[in-house]
Order: sequence, then structure tokens, then C-alpha cells
Amino acid sequence: MGVQINSGNGILTAYIDGEIDHHTAPALRGQIDEVIRSTRPREVRLDFYNVTFMDSSGVGLVMGRYRIVRDYGGNVRVCNLSDSAYKVMQLSGLSKLMQISRRGGDKDETD
Repeated sequence: MGVQINSGNGILTAYIDGEIDHHTAPALRGQIDEVIRSTRPREVRLDFYNVTFMDSSGVGLVMGRYRIVRDYGGNVRVCNLSDSAYKVMQLSGLSKLMQISRRGGDKDETD
């Protein structure tokens, strides 16, 4: 489990690696939030390409970052979701709040 964060030109991209569950989510949140609060990017991109497992903690991770960024007028985008993670995000209603996209897609697929 880990996260690599790149920030520049008003965009923060967090490349998440490994599993997202109740054990790993707090560390991921802390690392991402620290950079969000110090840089206040206009857009936060959460890249799930290397996520191998996700339970409901993944939805919580995304929702918490959305709330932080929304409070100062920014937006969140979730990309490179596996088919199963995409389905979870859709069912949770997150696609009504932000752009989400599957792995390998050239465009965001939102309802």
C-alpha cells in the first residue's frame, strides 16, 4: 500500500498503489490531505490504476477528499478504476458528484 503524489499547475494527482481497506485508508488519507491542505489545488485526481483491492474504505477515501476540496471550490476526479471498483463508485452515487472513469477509457464515463 502506498501513494505517490505529483502536484503542479493547480492539479494534484495521487497515484494509489495496493489495497484500500480500513487498515490502509488512514495512512493514505493523511498523506493526500497533507498535500491538499498545503497546495489547495483546483483539481485533485485520484488514480486507481494500481489498486488491487478496495472495500467501502475506498468510497470513504474519495468522499473525504471531495469534502475537503469542495470547501474551497476545487473538484475531484477519480480515474483508472477497475470494472469492479467502477461499479462500486457508481452504486455509491459518487458519479453524481465528480467525474469517474474506468481503466483504459479515453473519456470519463458518468451518468
